[in-house]
Amino acid sequence: MIEITEPARSAIKAAIDGAGQPVAGLRLMVQPGGCAGLKYGMALELEAQPDDAVMDLGEVTVLIDPQSQEHLAGATIDFVSGIEGAGFVFNNPNARNACGCGKSFC
Repeated sequence: MIEITEPARSAIKAAIDGAGQPVAGLRLMVQPGGCAGLKYGMALELEAQPDDAVMDLGEVTVLIDPQSQEHLAGATIDFVSGIEGAGFVFNNPNARNACGCGKSFC
């Protein structure tokens, strides 16, 4: 399915721990939009949907809807910090084209 690096797992755990309420996990999604046609999205979810792929990563759970699964198959998600800031980075072998911001692809 997808690979989530240890830095990304730590960032997901921090987001879940800081939610202020129990959450089912972090949803990874692909939505129409962005400058290249599709964009990555993330959101804390209070409950999983019946058709979600559920990745149990020990201390964190990641949820992916069926439509996003096909776009994310084989992707690696990392979390990087640098001079320009910090954030999640998607390395997606399914992306034919990507924009400069790294958040949009086709």
